[in-house]
Formats: sequence, C-alpha cells, structure tokens
Amino acid sequence: MELCADPKYLGATPGMTAVLHTWGQNLSYHPHLHCIITGGGLAGNNCWVSSRKKFFLPVKVLSRVFRGKFLFYLKKENLDFFGQTSRYEDPKCFVELIDALYKKDWIVYCKKPFGNPENVIAYLGRYTHRIAISNNRITAMDDGKISFRWRDYKDHNRMKTMALDAYEFIRRFLMHVLPSGFRKIRHFGLFASRDKSKRLTVCRWLTRTRSKFQEAIPVTEKLAALFGKDWNLCPCCGVGHLSRAPPTNI
Repeated sequence: MELCADPKYLGATPGMTAVLHTWGQNLSYHPHLHCIITGGGLAGNNCWVSSRKKFFLPVKVLSRVFRGKFLFYLKKENLDFFGQTSRYEDPKCFVELIDALYKKDWIVYCKKPFGNPENVIAYLGRYTHRIAISNNRITAMDDGKISFRWRDYKDHNRMKTMALDAYEFIRRFLMHVLPSGFRKIRHFGLFASRDKSKRLTVCRWLTRTRSKFQEAIPVTEKLAALFGKDWNLCPCCGVGHLSRAPPTNI
C-alpha cells in the first residue's frame, strides 16, 4: 500500500486480498500469505491508474520494504523463546539475530496477472477454505501411525510418503487451527469494508467493466458436472439412485 501510494510506482490505492496459510506439505509450521492485488488503483482525483504492463512493483524494492516492516514489528514484540531458540532471551543475542536478518536478502514472490476473472476465482478457491491436509492424502492408519502423501519441493517436487505417530500427526494438524476470532482472510485498499461498494462502482465505471451475473445453476447439475452423470448411484447395488427423503417419525 505504501509503495503504490508513491507516484514513482503507481500513485494510487489498489485493492488487495490476503489469505493466511500456516502449513507446508508435511504439516510443518510454515506461515505465509497469498495475496491478490489489482493491476492498478484509484487515485485521489477519482481517476483509475493502471500499472505498467511489464510489472506491478519492483520486486527488489518490495522485498526490502517487507523486510524492514517485518523486522520493525518483530523488535516491538515481547517474544518467548523455547528449546534451541532460548538463547534469544538474552537481549544481546536477540539484537544479533535481528542484525543478521537485516543483512539477508528477503524475497517476495510475484506471479503474472491471472488474465480473466475465472482464473481469479479458481485461484481463490484453492486457497481460501483449504485445511492443512485433505482426506485423499492420507494413505493408511495402522498400529498407531498415520501415513500420508506429501510433495518434497526440495527434491524436484517428488511425491513421497511420510508416517507419523498419531499423537505427532494430531499435534502438527492442530498447529494450523487458528485462534477463535482470528481473521484468516483480510481485505485492504479498494477492498476494505468501509464504503467498498461505492469505490468499486466508481472503479467499474472508470475501467468500463461490466458486471456479469449468471443464473443460479441447480445443485444437481453442479454435482453432475463435478462427479459425472451417475453421481447419485447407490454404492451398494450400483443400480438405484440416492435421493433425499423427508424425515419420518419412528
């Protein structure tokens, strides 16, 4: 938001949606954000300013600003350290850690634009309501151990199988259950809640964007498109079709 406000880069307020993810493929604790940002923004004089065609913001500048803000707020927190990190309870060691982090190059990864609204919705669908692991990745539960598939990005994205003690599996899974009231998805700039409808109406008018409204598709048609025409076949006889029956008093 700060860089976009600078006329050198954009000189306008963009819209941004940020989705928090806390897990890696092996259920380890790996907090990171997935963000979608508009390719331009609304300037103070109610004009739409488009970003440059080749890039939105300079990645190196964005990375340094992110590093500076992250470490600034990290220094203000009253942190507790445990285990191997307990040495950072010593203020001198903590300052040395912060100094070392300032010297490292931080990387903010930026993808190309999606191209159309359908791709944006597809991307959001993959990230907004997922949990740490889905049932289809779990391959076995035997002798107090749970086995699941995971992708090792450090080993050329190869699929591997990991077996964990049930208690360790549960511990890793519960690390990704967010505290009550914690917002996983947040919106900024043009997408912020206050007066959002007015701002977006102005943006649509300035960019000559027409809103597309589709008629509601029946649930049965959606299920057939997802699972095939025989989505409601009885799993036992393979002939009868399952349907919802009204409740009966027994």
